[in-house]
This record gives sequence, structure tokens and C-alpha cells, in this order.
Amino acid sequence: MTKLTSVIAFLAMLFLAPVLVHAQGTVSGTVTANGKPIENVSVVITKGGGTTTDKDGKYEFSVPAGTYTITFSNIGFAAQSVNFTLTNGQKKVIDIIMLESNQNLQDIMVVGTRSMPRSSVTTALPVDNIDAASLKTTGQQTFDKTLQYRVPSFNTVNTPVNDATTLLDPYEIRNLGPSRTLILVNGKRKNLSSLLYVQFSPGRGETGSDLSAIPVDAIKSVEILRDGASAQYGSDAIAGVMNVILKDRYQYSSLNISGGGTSSGDGGTYGVSFNSGSNFAGKGFINYTVAFNQQDNAIRSGIVDVPTEIATFGGDAQTDQQIKDYLAKYPTANNENGTGATTAAKFVYNLGIPIGENAQFYSNAAYVAKKVFSNANYRTPYWRSDLGLLHPAGTEYIGYEPTFEGDLNDYNATVGIKNVNNGWKQDISITVGGNQQLYAVNNTLNRSLGTASPTSFKPGGFNFSNVIGNIDVSKSVTDNFAIGFGTEVRKETYKIIAGDTASYSGEGANSFPGIRQENASINTRFNMGAYLDASWDLSKAFMVNGTVRGEKYSDFGSAFVWKLSSRLKLSGDNLVLRGSASTGFRAPTLHQIYAQSTQASFVGGTIQLSGLFNNTSKQAFALGIPALKPEKSENYTVGLGVKVSKDFSFTLDYYNITIKDRIVYSSSISSSDPNSQLGQILTAAGVKNIQFFINGIKTNTQGLDFVASYKNINVGKGKMVLNLAGNYNLANKILGSPQDPQAIKDGGSSILNTQIKSLLTESRPVYKFIGGVDYNVSKWNFNLNNTLFGPNYFRDLDNGGSDMENIRQAFIPKVVTDLNIGYNFSSKVAANFTVNNIFNVLPEWKLEALNADGQAVLDDPEAKNLLEGFLCFSGRYRILGYNGSHFSQLGTTFNATLTFKF
Repeated sequence: MTKLTSVIAFLAMLFLAPVLVHAQGTVSGTVTANGKPIENVSVVITKGGGTTTDKDGKYEFSVPAGTYTITFSNIGFAAQSVNFTLTNGQKKVIDIIMLESNQNLQDIMVVGTRSMPRSSVTTALPVDNIDAASLKTTGQQTFDKTLQYRVPSFNTVNTPVNDATTLLDPYEIRNLGPSRTLILVNGKRKNLSSLLYVQFSPGRGETGSDLSAIPVDAIKSVEILRDGASAQYGSDAIAGVMNVILKDRYQYSSLNISGGGTSSGDGGTYGVSFNSGSNFAGKGFINYTVAFNQQDNAIRSGIVDVPTEIATFGGDAQTDQQIKDYLAKYPTANNENGTGATTAAKFVYNLGIPIGENAQFYSNAAYVAKKVFSNANYRTPYWRSDLGLLHPAGTEYIGYEPTFEGDLNDYNATVGIKNVNNGWKQDISITVGGNQQLYAVNNTLNRSLGTASPTSFKPGGFNFSNVIGNIDVSKSVTDNFAIGFGTEVRKETYKIIAGDTASYSGEGANSFPGIRQENASINTRFNMGAYLDASWDLSKAFMVNGTVRGEKYSDFGSAFVWKLSSRLKLSGDNLVLRGSASTGFRAPTLHQIYAQSTQASFVGGTIQLSGLFNNTSKQAFALGIPALKPEKSENYTVGLGVKVSKDFSFTLDYYNITIKDRIVYSSSISSSDPNSQLGQILTAAGVKNIQFFINGIKTNTQGLDFVASYKNINVGKGKMVLNLAGNYNLANKILGSPQDPQAIKDGGSSILNTQIKSLLTESRPVYKFIGGVDYNVSKWNFNLNNTLFGPNYFRDLDNGGSDMENIRQAFIPKVVTDLNIGYNFSSKVAANFTVNNIFNVLPEWKLEALNADGQAVLDDPEAKNLLEGFLCFSGRYRILGYNGSHFSQLGTTFNATLTFKF
């Protein structure tokens, strides 16, 4: 903490110094419209800070002598800027008359088309535009969690069983997995994480970008295109595109200091971030953010159920009594599950340097170093012996708790040149990015090594990196017709890093076995893509946009996709119909092609392997598992936008997405009969059980997105904004039967069991609605947000057994209420206090019978109690179960932030 304090002090001295040593002047004035004062107008002055007007439309603040630009803006009015020079001790008066403007309500979008940017009202595609203020008022600690409470179609949640997923929580848009949403930073592709999700949680078998690596204080806005966009952007854009726009022009420096925790007294959060920059050479700028965050672990262990624990570990009278005695003394079995501890340091910059009148050199980069710590399940004496290695000799052995530690480094950087020549806009850039994760496991042992086992291990890790070159060209040929074209070249590298020998020998380190040396590898591929885009306003009311794209990959061949979208204005901008049809593709990630994680065991005097085998292995070949190929999609959307008035508008969009050859992570395939064909193949290949990736299914996802906003509502002396947004999943289903290899099918097995089918189709909320109220009055601002999480379901065969073929675990719909209160002490100092989940609402689940056999189990109190216990490890995961839920289990959380501007 001493180092952190020193950093804060250094930054404060560095950037406050110019303010303290220069003489001051005063700027003041009145802002009016139609002869009346306007309250809450944002007044921002370059290099000097900002403020808002009071109820009389007045503002005032002091700045050092110099030359400035002051900008006035407010919803419903055209922004105005004034340049002025302030001398030593001068009192400058600048009065402004604001002019009403509808255009100010229409956020300009750059995603969705590669030729002509359009506003959210006139775009042919559904796009969300979320500003930085909306993200901050959520009170959430990371960028991905802020989106959870701002975008209904976006879902993410901490997984109940942590390990490596503590480093990166699975997220997805429209229930299509993290790998089908493309993440951009300032319009350029962000690198994937090196982590491949393998837990039985949503997102299993996939990977995505690390959204938590981007500090919220560095973000200007976020654009989310809720439509397939493979034709514009290439692979991974089946569900949509998220474009994170970084802060650019410098307005003022800010220091944010925050702290919080949960109502249970744990999960403490501490953060400090500093944003600053400079403007130069006319349109030149640099903007940068440094952020440090820490979150302590939060324990949510449940009381262990004795009958279920006996059914799991018992079997004889002595052990049964041992379990009873132990749980009488330690009701939670000493378990400390919940959310892990995280410490992160982040740095982001965004730079633009003008080159002459029509060109700009630009660059941006981000880096995060993150360390996580989480606990594995506590190994009780009747579960595991520590062989005398983990407790002092002569003391009572009460068990041991393995710990997991992960170190993550994630970076991305872009350099490029933009130029305009005779109306042709040219953008040439190079982007690099990477993500590395290295793991450590402590306070555990490898039982295969006996008393010679170490108690700390390095299980290895993963690394992913890419280098991308882009050339994009566009031109508005006429006022009604624009074209765009470009190319992208990409190199990707995926490394599997072996652990130390002790971490994987025999059964490996208990709780988290290491990566075997023979599974380590370095894999690379190249691809090249090109696109052509055209947008044509056939009339003032009717517009069409078309895109085609071709891709060539070094490891599996080519892909060709297209997209056609259209928009029809029936009453100016007041009633707009829109729709699109497109094809898309998603290349298998290098993780899915090459990841391999196996463990060895002695069976009948021979070594047999179990685990994940990649599609290039001889074991996969023996089973007839084909090489992976791209997924192919068909996307259709139709929607409408209605502007009832300049302040009230809403949109409604229907989507229909079919994915062919969808890549899935299979069930564990084994054979109880070694003489069967499947058994013989597995035995000959030296395999006990096998999992793999395969283009195994065809899926269809349908739903509705609704967004409504009512702004500028006069309430007392303040202004109110009402927002309502929702996503309703009409269908998320597997079409037909899984594409089982013949040997597996003949052996009576399938690549997908009921549990995995459930994860794919029903593990995210059926619907989610977010209703918000924003109220600003004088120096106060209030934000009340209600999020309705619909039901979601799990079928946990691993823990619940065959009963879960006839029963499902159903999470009950819940409403989570969040409140943010902000107060501006002055133009330089502000405070925000957030209470998330005010009413301490927790996820709650029940068992639902799907047929008569399931109902028979639920009608038997003893059988039902045992099944409920099995699904949450005898009660250790009572709130969430083993697979996850629809929102956090932490309950009420608090966060306070102080902001200093200078």
C-alpha cells in the first residue's frame, strides 16, 4: 500500500504543479435558451477542468492564464465552443445562448458499416451506444460487469468453481458464447485471451477477449452492434461486434479514489485511477489512464448436509461417524468458496498527431498485469490424507485447502495513419496483441509421489498473440452513395506451456494437475481477408447497404460471406423500418484445434490416458474424429425505430441466427465393455476416456431486443431520464441430432450428453430487462436501476447423476435494484456512492420435474434432499450449485468514489 500511496502522491504533484505555480483568472457567465436560464449545462474548458450551470444558468471557475477552448453542451441542444485568452487576474465573462437540436440526440455510429457512418436513428442495424457516465454509475469494478447491468443481451457472472476462470469470467451476447462476439478497440480487433474455458459453466469450450483488462476511466463510449457482421469484420462476429472507443481530446485531468465491500463485511474493493493528457498542434492529442484495483475474496460457503456428505464419502460405520463428528465441529467443512481475490494494474493511452491538413498519425495501447488468488475445495480428513506433509507433526489433522494463483498479462497496441485525399479516406494500421497466463498451486500435494511430493507446484499456462495489418479505404462518391473496401492480414500464435514435472506426474497436483510436457506446443496460422462495402440512399427514405468478404486461412481453407441491410423511413426519422440478411463464419480458434490436457493412470498394468485430446492427435484419428472446420451462420433481423418526440423514442428488433457445424467441447467418451468396437479402439489407443472438439451440432437462436428512452422530463427543479431495455430469448435450440462419429455412435455414446446440451441452450437467462431512472438537480444526480433476470436452467449429470435426465435445476426470476448518488462539491471535486443490490437479493433455485420419473424423485423427500445436496457438493455451493447462476451471489455491495478534476 506504501508504493501505491507514493504513486498517487507523485502523480498529484506532477499534474497539480502547473495549477499551483501559475497565476489564476476567472471565467463566468450565464447560459440561456429562448430567454430562460438552462440548468445542468456541461461546461468544459481545455486544460482547466469543468463544471455545470446552476438553477439560474450561471457558472464560474478559475484557471491559470492562457489560451483555451470552452465547450457548452446539454441534451437537446447543439454544442457550442468558444476560444478565448485569459490574462493574469482577468475576470472573463462568456454568456451563451443555446440552440435546440435534434441531432444532439442521435449518437453517430461507426460499427455496422465500413463506408458511411450513420446515427442510431437512421442506421439499418440495431446498435447500442453507451457513454462513460452510464458505465460508471453502475458501481461495478470491471468493464465486463458494468455491461452486465447496462446491456440486456450481454451476460456474464463469476463462476462458482474458480481456478483459472478467476482470471476471466465467461461472457456472451444473445446466448451465443464469448467466441462469437468480436471485440474492437478504436475499431481494431482486440486479441483473444489464452484461456480456454473447461469448467461446466456457460461458455464451456470457448474463449474470448479479456474485457476486464480495459479500465472504465479510459473509455469514452461503447458501441455494440447486435447483428452478425462477419462480412464487415471477419471471423468471430456472428452474434455481433463491440467497439470500445477510448478517450481522445484532453479536457481535464481527473483522479478517482474508490473503496467498497459487501454487506457481509468481506470482498473489499480498493481502487485508484488517474486520467490526463494534452492537446497540441491544433488537432493533436494524447490521453492516458493509469489504474490500480484490488478486490478481496468474498466467502459464501454453505452449511454441509450430513446425509449427502455420508452418501458421497461414507460407506462404513466408522467413516460415517467421522463425518458426523467433523461437521458438528466444522459445519462448512472449512470450505472457503465464493469469489477469488484480484489485484490489477492497468495502463491505456490514445494518441493522435496531425500530419498536414488532411492526415493523422494515431496510436493506442493498453496493458494490464493481473494477479488472482482463489481457494479450492477444502480436503477434509475423510476425503484426502495429506501424508503428513501439510500439518505440523503431533497436531490434529483437520484437512487442507489447496490454493490457486494466476498471473495474467494482456496487451494490445495499434499504430496507423489516416488520410483524406480527394474525398478518399484511407486508414493503414498495424495491431499487435497478446495474453499470457501462468499458474501456481500451493498447499497441496501429488499423491502419486507419496511423501516425496512437494507442496507447491507450477502447473504451466498458456499464451496467445496476434499481429494484424489493416488497410481500409472509403469515399462518399455522392451525397447518396458511398463505398468502402479493404484488406486484413493476421498472424496468430498459441502456446501451451508445460508445468513442472511434479505437477503432472501420475495423477498430478491435487486440485489442479499440471500440463504434461508432451502436451506443450507452439502453433501458428495466417489468414488474409478482403471486403467490399457499398451504401446507397436510393431516396431520402430508402437506403440499402451491401457487403461481401472473402477469407483465406492457412490451416483450413477459404470462406466467403455477404450481408445486405436496408432501412425505410415512413415518417422522416419518426418511424423507421430496418432489416438485414447475412451469412457469417467463425474459424475454430487455435485453442480449440491444438489444446490438449491429459492425465495418465495405471489400468491393468498399463498406462492409459484421460482428458482432452486435440483433433490432430492419433487418439482422435482412431475414433474417426474429423479436423475442425469453420462454423457457418445465417442471420436475419427485422426491426423498427419510433421517435414519438425529440425526447421519447424506442426500437424493437427481432433476430434469427442459425449456426451450422457449431464447434462444441464433447462429453467424456468411454466404454464399459472393453470387447465392444468402441472399447477396442480406446484400448488400442491407450485411452481410458476422451474428450475433444468437434463440429457437432446445428443450432438456432431467436429473440427480441427492445430499447426505449424518454429524456428531458421536468421534475421539480431538475431533469429526469427514463430508460427501459430488454432482451427476450424466443428460441435457443439444437436442430436435429449431434453429428456423432460412427465408432462413438455404434458404442451407444454421444458427443453431447444432456448436461452439455443444457449449457448450450438454457444456461443463460431466458429474458433480461433493465429499467433505469436518472435524475439531475442542482449539484445532485441520482440513478436508480432495476434489472430483471429471467430463469435459466442446468442439468448437472456429473454431480446429480442420471436423475438429472428427468429433472432440471431452475433459477427463479429475480429483480436486482441498484442506486447511485452523486454530488458535485465544486467544479473540481465530486463524490459518488453506489449501493448495488439494495435489497440483498440472492440467486435462488429449485428442482423441476420434466416427466413422471422426475416427479417420483421429487415426491420422495429423502431422494430429493440427496439430489439437492449432490448438486451443490453437499451444500458447499448452496446458493449457486456447481454450474453457475444468472447473477452474482455476493448480495448487497457498497462503493464510494471521490473524483478530483484539475
